[in-house]
Amino acid sequence: MGDVALENVVIVNFGWVLAAPITSKYLADLGAKVIRVESVHRPDPLRTSTPYKDNIPGVNRSAYHTLYNANNYSMALNLKHPKGINIAKRLIDKSDVVMENFTPGSMKRLGLSYEEIKEIKPDIIMISLSMQGQTGPYSRHLGFGNQLTGLSGFTHITGWPDRSPVQPYAGVTDACTPSLGAAAVIAALLYRRSTGKGQYLDLSQNEGSIHYLAPLMLDYFTSGRIASRSGNRCDHAAPHAAYPCQGDDEWCAIAIFNDQEWEAFCHVLGNPEWTQKAEFSTLLGRKKNEEELNALTAGWTGKHSAEEVMHLMQAAGVAAGVVKAPADLLEDPQLDHRKHFWNIKHSELGDYLHLGQSFQLSQTQVEGRMAAPILGEHTEYVCTKIMNMSDSEFMELLQEGVFE
Repeated sequence: MGDVALENVVIVNFGWVLAAPITSKYLADLGAKVIRVESVHRPDPLRTSTPYKDNIPGVNRSAYHTLYNANNYSMALNLKHPKGINIAKRLIDKSDVVMENFTPGSMKRLGLSYEEIKEIKPDIIMISLSMQGQTGPYSRHLGFGNQLTGLSGFTHITGWPDRSPVQPYAGVTDACTPSLGAAAVIAALLYRRSTGKGQYLDLSQNEGSIHYLAPLMLDYFTSGRIASRSGNRCDHAAPHAAYPCQGDDEWCAIAIFNDQEWEAFCHVLGNPEWTQKAEFSTLLGRKKNEEELNALTAGWTGKHSAEEVMHLMQAAGVAAGVVKAPADLLEDPQLDHRKHFWNIKHSELGDYLHLGQSFQLSQTQVEGRMAAPILGEHTEYVCTKIMNMSDSEFMELLQEGVFE
């Protein structure tokens, strides 16, 4: 396998929490040199998010932060120090891409807006991943992914039909937009390669996330139907749910969309008498009597292990899958075969398994080269090796409190 794809690309990431770090991690895993600009005076909230290694709090002990910041360099820089902004501009001059996900106007207040930094480096690429974009009546609304998940429509469709909406785990929108941001950066790099010109990328997390609700939006455009909470049910499938199996909290999901799959399902069950009922002979009938159908299905799955149910159904051409817990994923032979979990050694947490990327490249590497950094771990390296700062200047600025 050859070299990394983006090894000559330098990205300065001023962002925090999830949207910008996950975006830059896609690029870091492809070989880009990503420098996270952080401060001990205002640490990334993800650094203080549970769970902690051994339940001991600390800005370098968050498993959450560790997951999304592997292959990154960390530079401590106090942007409120009189000399801090000047150092940031010198770093930008050595970079290809600047990234941030703050509320619109934040970078301008620091003196680091696109108009200002392109005066430093005319071909710089800058991407802003704000909640609702840089323009418009709601562009400056404050918030995080949890709030935007509601605003984008995900919370409205999550939960059971007879209950209030349920907030999905974490910020769904933080997971939806990073791949779009990474693609936009790569497109801008290709454009610069052919024209020599940089550009500004304005990504709205809200707009990017709504794309994942396209079928529901299309249904509304064409029929006027407003999607709502439906639990595990599907408008055009039955049975369609997660069914209890033998063991403690063991489940298997089954989905049947047509009569052919229904016949295969009945065959797996041994064609018990209840499967021959007239009310189950059509999809409309199965939907109308879905509650009874689910109870009968659960009666059969409860006599088998989840793995057995999955294999029997899949062998018959019925969509089915074990509902796995995190511990199960670590023992999954498919994930193990594709080396999805990277073994990385963290300077404070020790050895740990890191989630790899979902893609593999045949000619270049996608790998975990470095653990997530402790705060400010690479400040000296960035200053002296990337910015070509002299040792004496670095020590002087360090003593003045610039690198905090």
